Amino acid sequence: MKYQRWNAVCGESRLHGVEWGKTRRLFQRVTYHYEIAGIISERPLPTYPEGFPPEVISELEKSFGRKILCNKPYSGTQVIHDFGREHEATGALIVYTSADSVLQIAAHEKIVPVEELYNFCRTARRIMQGVHGVGRIIARPFVGEFPNYERTPRRHDFSLTPPAETVLDALQKKDFATIGIGKIQDIFAGQGISRSLGVNVDNSDGMNKTLRLMDEDFSGLCFVNLVDFDMKFGHRRDVDGYAQAMTTFDSELGEFLKRMRADDLLMITADHGCDPAAKGTDHTRENVPLILHGTRIKAGVNLGTLSTFADIASTIAETFNVSFETQGRSFLRRMEKFTADKE
Repeated sequence: MKYQRWNAVCGESRLHGVEWGKTRRLFQRVTYHYEIAGIISERPLPTYPEGFPPEVISELEKSFGRKILCNKPYSGTQVIHDFGREHEATGALIVYTSADSVLQIAAHEKIVPVEELYNFCRTARRIMQGVHGVGRIIARPFVGEFPNYERTPRRHDFSLTPPAETVLDALQKKDFATIGIGKIQDIFAGQGISRSLGVNVDNSDGMNKTLRLMDEDFSGLCFVNLVDFDMKFGHRRDVDGYAQAMTTFDSELGEFLKRMRADDLLMITADHGCDPAAKGTDHTRENVPLILHGTRIKAGVNLGTLSTFADIASTIAETFNVSFETQGRSFLRRMEKFTADKE
């Protein structure tokens, strides 16, 4: 085994470094993560720029036993401002979407307890299959009083099951640890995850969990998702908040590097861009960075622009010497010192 531990930190990033990954412009986070794990989706997941069709809304209302408000693509913070009072007055659920393949359900915690909201999402997940199989059903609880509603960290994603085995499954079959931090458990619907440390309150919570994990002795992959760069600052186009989050992460990364062992390997990348200085509120950029660090990594190697996120999965599989079929191509031999030196 070449490396004892492989830490993959995945967040919505605007870091400048080695640019990597010209991707199809699908703007679907689940699809992107699947591709990082080795599944290339040739057909995009459904999106609903005009809202969900009447037959879908009718079935959801019947199953929920509640009416539905909104049913449009909407900003998550703006939708609770615009529909929150009507929701509180009627008990109707706020259902909306975005440029992503998602159905989101927002509800005030005093009107719909969080566990009940999760159950509504589970019901929606059973309904939204096949032709209407959106990538994620997302619970969006909020609190407060108009006009100062605030979304809470008790968000929960209910994803489609991956359509095929991922590199996580391949590792698990060979008894390697596959540990998810942040939304990884939700994104992969638990498939291929041997242990989850839960959804993060914020980026720092995710990094603190990761740092504590560094003190444990395990062989395998730790897959970390840091969502604040996307959810809190990217989509909201908060440049100052984004900059502060990057500064905080930079400090936490320094502590992470100090704790790395000789056979550890760190990879920092992103599943898409979400530039806080861009117009609009959707994801941005088609190229994302890929930064590698470890004692066996040759400094200054430029991997160039790779053709698919699945190259990461292929590289992980070769690193752990496990069999895994994917269209991705491993870049392991280009980045290791002993092979790079020979070349």
